[in-house]
Amino acid sequence: MAEELSVGVIGGGYAGMAAAVTLAQHGIPVTVFESAKQLGGRARGVTYNNTQLDNGQHLLLGCYHQTLRLIELVGGNIEQDFLRLPLQLELHGQFSLKAPHLPAPFHLLTALLSAQGLSFSQRLNAARFMLAMRLKNFRLPQDITVAQLLAAHHQDDNLVLKLWEPLCIAALNTPVHKASGQILLKVLRDSLNRSRADSDMLLPRIDFTALFPQRAAIFIEQNGGQISMSNGVEKIVVGDAHIELTTAQGVDTFSHVICATPPTVTANLLRPVAALANTVTVIESLEHQPIYTVYLQYPASVTLPHPMLGLHQRISQWLFDKGQIAGQHGLIAAVISAEGIHQNLAQDELAQKVSAELREEFGIADAPLWVKVIAEKRATFCCLPDLQRPPQQTALPHLFLAGDYSAGDYPATLEGAVISGVRCAEFSMQ
Repeated sequence: MAEELSVGVIGGGYAGMAAAVTLAQHGIPVTVFESAKQLGGRARGVTYNNTQLDNGQHLLLGCYHQTLRLIELVGGNIEQDFLRLPLQLELHGQFSLKAPHLPAPFHLLTALLSAQGLSFSQRLNAARFMLAMRLKNFRLPQDITVAQLLAAHHQDDNLVLKLWEPLCIAALNTPVHKASGQILLKVLRDSLNRSRADSDMLLPRIDFTALFPQRAAIFIEQNGGQISMSNGVEKIVVGDAHIELTTAQGVDTFSHVICATPPTVTANLLRPVAALANTVTVIESLEHQPIYTVYLQYPASVTLPHPMLGLHQRISQWLFDKGQIAGQHGLIAAVISAEGIHQNLAQDELAQKVSAELREEFGIADAPLWVKVIAEKRATFCCLPDLQRPPQQTALPHLFLAGDYSAGDYPATLEGAVISGVRCAEFSMQ
């Protein structure tokens, strides 16, 4: 069976590389086509001012079992590659929650009941909400927005602003008045309700290309596969017994193809294939949300109170002290997720506002030595209630879709991307 299969993977991001690694692991000939000079897609390393950055400051959770499994499979070491922190949410000067080393869900209930910055009744309401969702197995009879869900369970404005809204925006990259309550509950189920380690926060010490895709490429080539860089697929032609992929370097023929490009690119590639018209319609109906990351390089002595912490009702939402995380002393990454007023600011103005917030919140008198704003304006799909997402299996039996936007339990996360890639590989081998 393995000799009859040959799989072309379009896109070298986390979804595509997860698919390719899974195929290579089973001895299936696989070729990855990546249009860029670098692997990783929307989670990739970039270099600026001789400093290694990422195109966005992501983190992983302990419940990202598939992603962590594949990182280890291709030679990573989880304890060395990440700074692992127990679940903790810090909004500087306003709110603090930290989970003790207790079995789930007692670690979360204890953290909620002892959180600082909320009244006792607010802490109790938060714990009641989680218990109520647990009794319902984190399932809603009908999907509603996160705002509607929280209002139905008497989560007041202060509780929403300090706990649920930051969690929702971090997890779904969608504002609470738009976000799917059901998808948020699935995230809470997997991260907070199972083993205590599932809620751990893992902050990468190395860039996102080095973390998985770069190692995956070596693994794939060692197992008989190929990586074709700076060689994007321009056309897909579906025949009776094979699929042709046209690139600037020529035409390659495969028994199966996995398309693991961003939604817009995927729609453009699939549009000429008549049988996939419905898939293209679903993809084009997706709305998108931005993520902005502002890097500020201060003198090496500048540090934050925690490796990661949030700000309350500021433009900057989450701050990462790269000195504490990765030894890049004085480097701070400010992440601004989802839509907001920051989108109307010029990048220089946005950087100045973030720098002013750091000065006001932490007394950082030094001006940054340099700043770099990275704006991913279509970073993720907008995670709406009852959102129709395209399945991995298409109307064509040998062509599959991988990507965090494809159908699944998770919002647009690395884990969602990886799961979709693994599924596509498994479909190809059936």
